[in-house]
Amino acid sequence: MGYLNNSSITIDAILTRKGRELLARGRDEFKITQFALADDEIDYDLYNPEHPNGTAFYGAAIENMPILEALPDETQMMKYKLVTLPKGTARIPVVAVAQNAITLQANQTTIIRPDTVNFAGGNRQFGYTVILSDSDVASVRVTQTLGRTSTSATSPQFIGDNEAAQSITVSGVEFEIVAKEQYDSDATATIVVIGNETGGRAVIDLTVKKLNVATVSRKGNIESAL
Repeated sequence: MGYLNNSSITIDAILTRKGRELLARGRDEFKITQFALADDEIDYDLYNPEHPNGTAFYGAAIENMPILEALPDETQMMKYKLVTLPKGTARIPVVAVAQNAITLQANQTTIIRPDTVNFAGGNRQFGYTVILSDSDVASVRVTQTLGRTSTSATSPQFIGDNEAAQSITVSGVEFEIVAKEQYDSDATATIVVIGNETGGRAVIDLTVKKLNVATVSRKGNIESAL
């Protein structure tokens, strides 16, 4: 991670791992159709309407803040996306989920059905994006997309440079989480749910319990290893 020189206008564009894969297949496979803006680096508390030099300097501290380099890992980049809402909107849309924390046993499943409150019809056009932080803990499958039901697993998009703990990103309106077997200890991960239209997000803490493994002693007795 590094900082960009904010004394001039800079566009720092990089490809995610999935983007590089598509680019390697040829120009026909790689087409940018959408983009997003975010203000992760901005601390709006630095806006000072009492600056002694007048109104032109109210936002001087913000304007002089360093800008972060672009990162290919969307779990660490662009967490606070900018959105355009209809004129007259009085309340910020909020992405809501039924559970803030999920605990599963090995191979157990649960369904996540996000909803958007404070905004009529919110996220019904483009649905939601779910990011599972660690694919060693669980897998995620889209069970319902916009207008149809999915019967097969969605191809995961792996992002980030840590091969041992890859993130999975999928989009839809309903998702199934499947816990994986954990032999050493309980495993934890986070599930981030993002509204593709409103930009709201919700975070779910996921815990998968250690698997109880039955062992056989030298005397032939069956023991349970916790």
